Amino acid sequence: MTEMYNPSDRYEHRLSRNQQSVLDFLHQQDGPLSAQELYATIRQHHPMGLATVYRALETLKLHGLIRVRTGAHGESLYSPILTDDHFLTCLQCGRSFPLDNCPVKDWEMSLPRAIPFKIYYHTLEFFGLCECCILQVQSMHP
Repeated sequence: MTEMYNPSDRYEHRLSRNQQSVLDFLHQQDGPLSAQELYATIRQHHPMGLATVYRALETLKLHGLIRVRTGAHGESLYSPILTDDHFLTCLQCGRSFPLDNCPVKDWEMSLPRAIPFKIYYHTLEFFGLCECCILQVQSMHP
């Protein structure tokens, strides 16, 4: 995992009030949220339409201020970039289990030297079945 940093330090332009609200709200969450979950919660504190939430998320993503990953059920999940994340994700129940170490960190550091590319973050995700789902499948098909 990388050190914590403030991603907004690398963004030179001023964010709109709605973009800043979305970013601030994501920083207050314990885990990634879908746009729908974000909208349902943020509108209780800040009047904002769903389309505005989607536009803010897209802008924040394109400027490297937030990350998006696709959950096991195809839903986009948004979170601030604080560390590089790595997961084992169960295809049956959809739970994600974070991994503690990064097997590709050295490779990531060498890529910008080999290819002109600005890396904001990376994710590594393995898909399969968790122990509970394996036992459930085995009990249904002895």
